[in-house]
Amino acid sequence: MPATSENIESKSDLALAAALKFNSSLTTWNLAGNSIESNGAQVLAEALKINLTLTTLDLGYNAIGGNGALALAGALKTNLTLTTLDVQRTKIRDNGAQALAEALKTNSTLTTLFLQNNSIGDDGAQALADALKANSTLTTLDLTANTIEFNGALALADALKANSTLTTLDLTANSIEFNGAQALAEAFKTNSTLTILNLEGNSIRENGTQALARALRTNSTLAILNLAGNLIGENGAQELAQALKTNSTLTTLDLRGCSIGNNGAQALSKALKTNSIVTSMNLQNNSISDKGAETLAEALKTNSTLTTLDLQKNSIGDSGAQALSEALKNNLTLTTLYLRANRIWYKGFLAFSEALKTNTTLTTLNLVDNLIRENATRALSEALKNNSTLTTLNLVNNRIGDDEAQALSEALKNNSTLTTLNFWNSSMGDNGAQALAQALKTNSTLTTFELQRNLIGDKGAQALAQALKTNSTLTTLDLGYNSTSDTGAQALSKALKINSTLTTLNLAGNSIGSSGAKVLAEVLKNDLTVSTLSSSKNSIWLKGPLSHAHKANSSLTTLDLQNNSIGDKGAQALSEALKTNLTLTTLDLWGNSIGSKGALALSEALKINSTLTTLYLQNNSIGSTGAQALSEALETNLGLTMLDLWGNSIGDKGAQALSEALKTNLTLATLDLQNNSIGDNGALALAEALKTNSSLTTLNLWSNLIGDKGALALSKALRTNSSLTSLNLWHNAIGENGAQALHQKYQAMRCIIEH
Repeated sequence: MPATSENIESKSDLALAAALKFNSSLTTWNLAGNSIESNGAQVLAEALKINLTLTTLDLGYNAIGGNGALALAGALKTNLTLTTLDVQRTKIRDNGAQALAEALKTNSTLTTLFLQNNSIGDDGAQALADALKANSTLTTLDLTANTIEFNGALALADALKANSTLTTLDLTANSIEFNGAQALAEAFKTNSTLTILNLEGNSIRENGTQALARALRTNSTLAILNLAGNLIGENGAQELAQALKTNSTLTTLDLRGCSIGNNGAQALSKALKTNSIVTSMNLQNNSISDKGAETLAEALKTNSTLTTLDLQKNSIGDSGAQALSEALKNNLTLTTLYLRANRIWYKGFLAFSEALKTNTTLTTLNLVDNLIRENATRALSEALKNNSTLTTLNLVNNRIGDDEAQALSEALKNNSTLTTLNFWNSSMGDNGAQALAQALKTNSTLTTFELQRNLIGDKGAQALAQALKTNSTLTTLDLGYNSTSDTGAQALSKALKINSTLTTLNLAGNSIGSSGAKVLAEVLKNDLTVSTLSSSKNSIWLKGPLSHAHKANSSLTTLDLQNNSIGDKGAQALSEALKTNLTLTTLDLWGNSIGSKGALALSEALKINSTLTTLYLQNNSIGSTGAQALSEALETNLGLTMLDLWGNSIGDKGAQALSEALKTNLTLATLDLQNNSIGDNGALALAEALKTNSSLTTLNLWSNLIGDKGALALSKALRTNSSLTSLNLWHNAIGENGAQALHQKYQAMRCIIEH
């Protein structure tokens, strides 16, 4: 790398440091995913010794290495404000962990330390363990996906015997194996502070689980234990079951993917009969079939504390479902039951239906992705007529069809508790929608109705529209990705003229064209309740009528028109409406082929409009000319607080124009300029603006072309800026001063990061 580049990188690093030294407002700084190496970390560390405001620093995904960690460690010895440090994936390895550990012995502010994916082995873990013996503030230590084995786990276990502050230890995806688990188990016998332990994916198997289980018999603080993905088998589950009979603190046990099988489920079931502490048990993906489900069902008949049972992705069929159903007739505490992706057919579904007739506690039942087919939901419909507790029913990806929808319709006419019904992708057509619409005319509790990705066309939409004319409770109707065209949109529009409760209507991904948009527009002129309308991914080409509607509408606050190819003419029509509209606060025009002319029209509206606070223009083509137009509006606009221009190719010229506006704008708090080909010149201009701007709190410059000159300028600006709290420079080309050899070593990685 040329010497001139070396000098520039050095200045960039010094500038970052200077920013921290003099800035008096920045509390969170995200520098993740740049090209900061050891020297960059060193100058930042020097600044941290003086800075008095920064509480969170994210240097993740930078190659700061062990020397960089050593420098940060030096700062932690004197810094008095930093509470969270994220150095995940920074190649600090054991020597970096050892340096940070030494700092933790005297640091009195850091509470959270993220060290994931750093190739930290036993030596690093041993050093951190020594620190924990003396440290009195750290509460969360995340060592996920390192290379810690038995000796490291042994050292950490020894530290836990003395430490009195750590509450969360995450060792996910290491290799502590059974002997490491045994060491930790010994610590739990005396530790009195750890409440959360995550050992997912550590190959601890049966022997390790046995030791942990025995420790749980006397431990009095651990509340959450995650052993997912450890293949503890039925013997491990049996040991845990024995512990649960006497343990008095564990409330959550996660055994996802542990191969406990039916015998393991049987053992846990016996424990649940007497345990009065556990409230949540996750047994997903454990090869539990009907036999295991039957034993769990027996436990539910007497258990009085379990509120959530997750049995997703097992092999439970009708017999198991029948047993669980019988238990629900007597159980008085279970509120949530997940049975997604099992093998429940008609008989099992019939059994659940019978249980719901008398059960008085279950509020959420998830039967997504089972084998429920035609004729299966009739029984459920009968149950729902009398059930008085179920509030959420999720039947996504089940072939309910039109006939079953008719049966459910009858139930909804009488049910008085169900508030959310999800029939996403249920093979329902117009006949089913018509039947459900009849129920909505009299139902008085349903507030959310999800019918996305079905086969509902105009006839179904027309029927639902008729129901909306009299329904007085539904607030959300999701008809996204059906087959409704302009005719259905027209019917819904007429209904909205009368309906006084619907606040959210999703019509995304249908076949609504300009005429459908026209009638919706007419309704919006007078509608007083709809606040959120999503018409993304239709074929709407906006012009006069919709513009006129927004001028008169007095209720709509959020309008989503993503991916409609409205183009410049559509943007111009919306702009006319915005000049007089007094309620719209959020407008989403993502992916609409809006160019500079559309941006110019929107900018003219923003000069007058004082209510729009959020404008999404991601993935359009406004370019630098469009950005210049918007900048002129920002100089006088007093309402917009969030502007998203992600992926608009505004370049340096666009950034320069927006920067001029930021010098005088008093309201914009968030500016998203991701992926805009902004280089150093654009960053220089933004930096100048930040020296005087007093409103911007978040600036997102992710994935641009900003190098050391830009970083230098931004850093200098932060010395005087008093409002910016979040600056995202992820995935730019910011480098650092370092030896030529070191730069050559990381050259390949740097190229990837820069592109």
